[in-house]
Amino acid sequence: MADHISVAVLGTGIMGTAMARNLARAGYDVRAWNRTRARAEPLTADGIRVMDTPGEAVDGADTVLTMLLDGPAVLDAMTAAAPRLAPGTLWLQMSTVGIEGTAPLAAFAAAHGLRYVDAPVLGTKAPAEQGQLTVLAAGPADVRERAAAVFDVIGRTTRWVGDDGTDGHASRLKLVLNSWVLTVINGVGEAVALAEGLDVDPRDFLAAVDGGPLDLPYLRMKAEAILSGDLRPSFTVSAARKDARLIAEAAAASGVRTDLAAAAAERLRRAEEQGHGDEDAAAAYHASFGD
Repeated sequence: MADHISVAVLGTGIMGTAMARNLARAGYDVRAWNRTRARAEPLTADGIRVMDTPGEAVDGADTVLTMLLDGPAVLDAMTAAAPRLAPGTLWLQMSTVGIEGTAPLAAFAAAHGLRYVDAPVLGTKAPAEQGQLTVLAAGPADVRERAAAVFDVIGRTTRWVGDDGTDGHASRLKLVLNSWVLTVINGVGEAVALAEGLDVDPRDFLAAVDGGPLDLPYLRMKAEAILSGDLRPSFTVSAARKDARLIAEAAAASGVRTDLAAAAAERLRRAEEQGHGDEDAAAAYHASFGD
């Protein structure tokens, strides 16, 4: 029964909040922890127990799900939880941590006898709220049924890409996907800004590509966010900048030159410095103007 499965969700930002709510609504026993407790408090209305420490959240949990900003944040939370982690606990590591960020987490899992699944997700706020994420997963075959009990609630599909979560294969795939996501986000922002600079109605640009091979839903979504000024975040500028850094670092380490990733990181840095860090990544549009 779902209500006999207990899941500790560490990190209740945009994505973790949606995941925790969907699990609770599916009848799971969900405990949650967030570094800023006030941001997790609304989850109590969904029957989720909000805990003061990671240790309290994981105590007795069958599964631990981490959804934090980066590798160091995940490792800090799990280190704090370590005294209450039982050997054999399933750890679904769903944060985007990159390649170098994976190794310390895998080592921690081995040292504490945890069953580690590398499982970043493709999708942002709306798909997370709707339980329509794509889960990219790598982990041993004997834990997949247990992992599916969570993945099938928070996602529409799970793509298993490896049998060993500790080698970071799923996280490497996530970097490839995010390189494309950031290319589209920044491309939309530049195209809209260029249209405005050339005294062209950006909606004429959208009409010209409508239904053709250059059209895509994400273009429409991000262009509308820019044109309407509704930059409530589904994936923040600051998080996107972090991912751009992870992509650039991974590319450099593998001998691949990624000019677009470097340019994306610079645009996101400028937008962040302009005060748009907590807005949707589409706000990188503002980096087209000013210094």
